[in-house]
Amino acid sequence: MSNELTIGRVAKGTGCNVQTIRYYEQIGLLPLPRRSEGNQRLYDDSAVQRLSFIRHARELGFPLQAIRDLISLSDHPDQPCEAADAIAREQLEDIGKRLQRLQALRHELERMVEQCKGGRIADCRVIETLGDHSLCETDNHVLPKARK
Repeated sequence: MSNELTIGRVAKGTGCNVQTIRYYEQIGLLPLPRRSEGNQRLYDDSAVQRLSFIRHARELGFPLQAIRDLISLSDHPDQPCEAADAIAREQLEDIGKRLQRLQALRHELERMVEQCKGGRIADCRVIETLGDHSLCETDNHVLPKARK
């Protein structure tokens, strides 16, 4: 088929790494492509469209399982979109939580830097605070992990 592309061309056209494309095949997000007589992967337009979908969803922070679910939903275009809406709302909530956490981290770092204002390492508030968590205003600085 003349409209089939090699993995290198697909990678270049979608801005996705070759290794990432192979990974998406391994985990079943992308169907295994047809192979040429020389054993090269050959991708049709639908595979390129699906890869673009996956890449865009990843850019928006969707975890792989949510993308898998969205792909499954997209395979049934006549169904209501409530499930897709729910997945997107959950992602939006996750982003909101991460933003709140990042704002708290920013505040803590700004406070540490403001209290330091140079001087000697022996008197450095940044070093002191990093060494003694009790000097922080908040207890937990760990960002919530993205859903897989």
